[in-house]
Amino acid sequence: MKQILFIVNPNSVKKLRNRVEGAIGLGIDHNKYSVRIEYTRSAIHAANLSRDAVKDGVDIIAAVGGDGTVNEVASQMIDCNSILGIIPMGSGNGLARHLGIPRNIEKAVALINTQNISTIDTGSVNGKVFVSIAGVGFDALIAEKFSQGKQRGFLGYFRHVANEYLKYIPQEYKLTFSNGDVIKRKALFVAFANSNQFGYNTKIAPNAKIKDGLLDVCIIEKPAIFRIPLIANLLLLRLVDKSALVQIVKTKGVKVQRITNGIVNIDGEAINLDKELEIKINPLSLKIIINQNVSKV
Repeated sequence: MKQILFIVNPNSVKKLRNRVEGAIGLGIDHNKYSVRIEYTRSAIHAANLSRDAVKDGVDIIAAVGGDGTVNEVASQMIDCNSILGIIPMGSGNGLARHLGIPRNIEKAVALINTQNISTIDTGSVNGKVFVSIAGVGFDALIAEKFSQGKQRGFLGYFRHVANEYLKYIPQEYKLTFSNGDVIKRKALFVAFANSNQFGYNTKIAPNAKIKDGLLDVCIIEKPAIFRIPLIANLLLLRLVDKSALVQIVKTKGVKVQRITNGIVNIDGEAINLDKELEIKINPLSLKIIINQNVSKV
């Protein structure tokens, strides 16, 4: 009998706790799987639970929460035999959307039962694992503001963007790519995309593939205020790479120099890191359950 551990962020499920437990109880085939549910109690508890489960040889470790919870759980599962499952309960759910994982709780649990397994790339920034998106600049600032605020969901993100955009000054970056190419640019932000989106179907890297051994480095200049609606539409239409303000470079790795130490967006969580950053791809390093109807990831 295979083992499944569900690692649940209680801040994500809140009033849906009974529904989550009910979906697991009814949706998992208990003739094939033994099931355990653990609720996190601190910021790093999900990572600790995941690390222990890997050591114990748990077959499937399912993250129940947002992109931050998924990151914590996945960070301990790199290049191991345990398989990641996702029950998306967060705000953006960027990785789940990219992989076609349903946001309906019951359907997401049923998907885990199917065990349609793929092996995908992961990335790292100065050794910190990310699965979906990392970045510096404005997106990292918004990740920090969002984590400090009380309002969740898209409106929470939008409020912080509206409050910070006009006063944000683009920063200087020097990017040295693995092939030796160098780009120096003042940018609103630079995103390092393994998947194609931040969440909410805002596709910052429309052509990103999560198992091609490459990162899509997205360099975004600051649009004038009157051009923001156009950029927003391009994000939603998977056409943002057509904008003259956007440059996307596919690479196996990149070194970034910025003026000072500061925050980095790691799968939606703001982390303080050095001014010099090394971003790498780790090809085919994470086993994960995905939607079998998604042909290209």
